[in-house]
Amino acid sequence: MTGIELQALSVLRALAEIAGMFLLAQGALFLLAGGRREQNFVYQMFSIITRPVISTTRFMMPKLIADKYIAFIAFFLLFWLWILLAYVRQVACELNGLVCG
Repeated sequence: MTGIELQALSVLRALAEIAGMFLLAQGALFLLAGGRREQNFVYQMFSIITRPVISTTRFMMPKLIADKYIAFIAFFLLFWLWILLAYVRQVACELNGLVCG
């Protein structure tokens, strides 16, 4: 694996981390803003940013899973993707004799 593939793994891992952080922040605002969250500008921005992750998760999940659980599932899928990408990057570094920190 060359440096480009390692950089691609790092970028994918960073994107998964950022998306997870936005989902986490949106969840915190969900709790803090209460019933008025739809009028909250920051919550609306987080909703726009996380919409691709939520809609992809909704597409992957069976229809019997309620929509209120999709954000939780999306967060945990991103978490495990983040862990998997870290593992793959570490294995790739070890196979190439590199020290990746």
